[in-house]
Amino acid sequence: MDLLGSFVIAFSMYSRIPMPQVEWTKERMKYAMCFFPLVGAVTGLLVAFAYTVFNQRGFPYFQRIFPVLIPVLVTGGIHMDGLLDVIDAKSSQKSREEKLEILKDPHTGAFAIIGWGVYVLLYLAAFGEMKPGIIPAYSMTFVLTRALSGLSVVTFPMAKPGGLAAMFSNAAEKRVVAAAMAGYVILAEAGIWYLGGFFAAAVSFVVSLVIYVYYYTMAKREFGGITGDLAGYFLQICELGLATGLAVVSHLI
Repeated sequence: MDLLGSFVIAFSMYSRIPMPQVEWTKERMKYAMCFFPLVGAVTGLLVAFAYTVFNQRGFPYFQRIFPVLIPVLVTGGIHMDGLLDVIDAKSSQKSREEKLEILKDPHTGAFAIIGWGVYVLLYLAAFGEMKPGIIPAYSMTFVLTRALSGLSVVTFPMAKPGGLAAMFSNAAEKRVVAAAMAGYVILAEAGIWYLGGFFAAAVSFVVSLVIYVYYYTMAKREFGGITGDLAGYFLQICELGLATGLAVVSHLI
């Protein structure tokens, strides 16, 4: 197993962190998804670091706004792109086949722009409401969302045979990847518990479970399965839900 090659593929695909070029061989693709949540670990560390630095240096606006931008900067907006495409498709109220065509359309519709604005404002509000003590626990949510997104790629039905999600799903050693994703979920929840307390972990578990079930049922009903865009849509919605949940928790503990 060329696990280093699998690691490079995962970071090359799901982040803009510079990586050496490697060939995307069949063997490397089998385990590439196993390293997807590590992109979330790097993102979480950068968010916590930026928040701490700006807090200590007395930059309240940077402290509340820049950490919200870091996930987009790290990923290059790949998951945000999925969010906007799905908003456009869902807002069209068209047939399943037409919605799938909208997902492939490189143009951005009005509903996507409106949805993006609402999403960003809600995220800024949720992050701004977090008290400093909950930020370390919040940084673990980036691992949790990617673990659940990766789990869906190897366990949920695909909406179409082609596309990014289908490529990674078909190439993956599904049992190994599913086990790895489950392990990441447990580690992320344990980290949230350790850093934020039992209540933070419980809220994170419930919020992510509810959104995960919604993601599965909505994707099957409206699209016939998932795509890479839908996986990105789930990740972004779950991040927003977890940020909101932990913001509320930070005012109760």
